[in-house]
Amino acid sequence: MTLPGSRVLNLAGFLACVGMMAYALYAQYVLLLEPCPLCVFQRIATIGTGLVFLAAAIHNPTGWGRWVYTVLITLIAGTGVGVAGRHVWLQNLPADQIPACGPGFGYIMDAFPLSEALRLIFTGSGECATLDWSFLGLSMPAWVLICFVALIAWGAYVNLRPVR
Repeated sequence: MTLPGSRVLNLAGFLACVGMMAYALYAQYVLLLEPCPLCVFQRIATIGTGLVFLAAAIHNPTGWGRWVYTVLITLIAGTGVGVAGRHVWLQNLPADQIPACGPGFGYIMDAFPLSEALRLIFTGSGECATLDWSFLGLSMPAWVLICFVALIAWGAYVNLRPVR
């Protein structure tokens, strides 16, 4: 059995990102789990990764173009790995080391210059350490981290495999 071409497989990567975002929105609007600032950045990385997969599916590159899409997927999803990893780390801190709750994402972005806003967000706050949801013993950020690692592997496989 042969796998479909890169176009279809990149489209599958895009659809995986759509599924991740669909569940994130379901969790927010149906399960009423409000996203913390780190969750928002994980969503941005998911959307960015999905858009690169979609562009690769539409473009269906050959030659060095395949490397460009692989690098873009790796950089954007790798950023997601970093943010999700930081989030998982905050969730696993001992209770006495969890930072105090800070202002919400919207307020931070409106009230502070971008560099200071990013520093505040990535320093983390108490709401980022809250564990509201888990599946098979893993929190949502842990699952997002796993998905980003899988998307990086999928993107590399799809775009760098030998073309017949």
